[in-house]
Formats: sequence, structure tokens, C-alpha cells
Amino acid sequence: MQVTELRCGAMVIGCVFDHRAVDAYSFFMFTSAWANIALNKPINQMPSFCRFLLSSSNSSDPIYDQIFTPLSHQPPPNPEISSETRVNHIYYISSVDIARLQELSGHSHSKVVCFIAYFWKILARTARRGEKLCSMGAVVDGRSFMKTVHGDNFMKNYFGNVLSVPLGKLQAKTLIDMTLAEVAEEVNKWLSPAKKEDHFLGLHEWVERQKPKPILPTAYLGDCNEEDESISCAVSSGRRFPEINFGWGNATFSSCHFPVGNKGGYLFPVPQSNTGDWIVYAKVAPRIVAAMEQEPTIFRPLRTLQCLHEYKSKSSRARL
Repeated sequence: MQVTELRCGAMVIGCVFDHRAVDAYSFFMFTSAWANIALNKPINQMPSFCRFLLSSSNSSDPIYDQIFTPLSHQPPPNPEISSETRVNHIYYISSVDIARLQELSGHSHSKVVCFIAYFWKILARTARRGEKLCSMGAVVDGRSFMKTVHGDNFMKNYFGNVLSVPLGKLQAKTLIDMTLAEVAEEVNKWLSPAKKEDHFLGLHEWVERQKPKPILPTAYLGDCNEEDESISCAVSSGRRFPEINFGWGNATFSSCHFPVGNKGGYLFPVPQSNTGDWIVYAKVAPRIVAAMEQEPTIFRPLRTLQCLHEYKSKSSRARL
């Protein structure tokens, strides 16, 4: 844990956790409980540490070998393609822009699917010579789909890692030529198989069989099995997290940082329950940042304290 006090009187609280043991949802369960204990309040969500998950015959599904890659399969860096340093940025996206994306993508798709489609097209525009393939991954939280076996309350309180990261791959040129609605349809195709209870039951058994071999989502590493170089990125699930209050007011925003390979990057959107706006944390290459901020764009950088105060002021007015 690390607490950093700023000159303006604000405070930043950081916590490191191991993704092999917990996911972001579990981390926020811990932080919320910590805040309640600090205020001498009862814990409003008692965690379950039960590791029992029923086995599934679906554990041999080849999809698991596609969406996860052993670190031992990661090839050495290609000396002909320079490694890019990933940079960290925080963006604000208005609810109006999110609704506009849904309108352009077709209202049958969720906001997250439309956002992924929009960013996938941006990513394709940044592909360099030799990077023919453009891979996009999406983090899916299995708690929403594992209700039949254990019920709503068990998965709601489950403390652990219940994530899958399916991905899709298309030629960069193909993505550029497609409409946003067509890309959203493509995203929906490779997301759908992972949005099922059987997928996560099988994934749990598959992961157990890989131990102690370290594995990572392919979307974070780039596709190691393709002859052509690829550009790769992943987007988180866009889940709202509980408001955290240690006694001096709710946190302005929260996010997660995750180290990625030299060919990967990721975006972590957090919808704001009181306004419908999104705060998006991005760790991507500078060329992708330039494409994200090129007008017209939905990405508004939160680079100064003034921007942050303006966002916080809007959030406060929404609460009233």
C-alpha cells in the first residue's frame, strides 16, 4: 500500500495486487471493506474465499489456447522493429459521445461493444509497415454469467479472479475500410462465446492444468504464433465500481494499472454512475495516443488539475 499526499490537500491511495489471485472487482471489495473498517462501520459485502468451482467438460475447448499464451512461447524482441515505451493517460468521455457511438454502431450492441469497435478502428490506423494484423481483446467478468451453479450472491461476493480475455484479429486495412456498425458486429461475434457460464467453468479447470506454467492473455502480448507482426490492445469490461469513502468524501476516480508486453496496450474504462460519463485510463504507445486525440475524437485528456476539478464539479452537480 502507498498513500501520497498532494500539495493541494488531495490524496492518492495505491495498492499492488497479484492478478493470479484477484481481479479488479475483488480489489474494490477489499478497498470498500477497508474504508468501512476505518469508519468503524460493518463490512457491507462479506467476501467468499471458497475456491470450489464445478468442473466442466468444456475445459478442452481450443478457445483457451487462443486467448491465453504461456510466457515461454513469447519470442525474443524483433530487432528490426523498435520497442515502444507505453505511456499512461487518463481521458474523460461524455455520456453524449457514448450514446452517439451506440447510435452509429447499432442500438442492439452494448456501450462497451460499441466503444471497443470505435477503438479497434483507431488502433488499425496506427499500424506500421509490417504490422498487418490488428488484434483486439476485451476483459469479460464471469460473475455476471456464473449464476446457475452457485447463485447470484455467491458470485457477487466471490473474492478471486473470474476473468477471461477473448480477442479478435483482423487485417488493419480491412478494419479501416469497415463501418463502425460492421466492426461492432465483429466484436460481438468473438465476445459472445466467452459470455457463458460453461466458458468460465471450463476456463477454471484449464487454468488449473497449466500450473505452475505462467500464462498471460494473448491480447496483452500480441499474437506470438503469427508470421506477420501484429499490433494488439485490450479493453476492460467497463464495470462500475463502488464508491470508496475513508471519511473525507468519495474518491474522484479510480483505475487499475497493468504491465503489458512490448506489443500490447490496454484501456480501462470506468462508467460514472451519477453522470453516465466515462473515465478511461490508457496505457498505450505514443502513436496510439496521437490517433486517439486526433479530431474529431471522444477522448478528452485529463492532464491538469483544472480538468480534474471541472470533472469533479460536474459529478457533484449530478449528485445534487
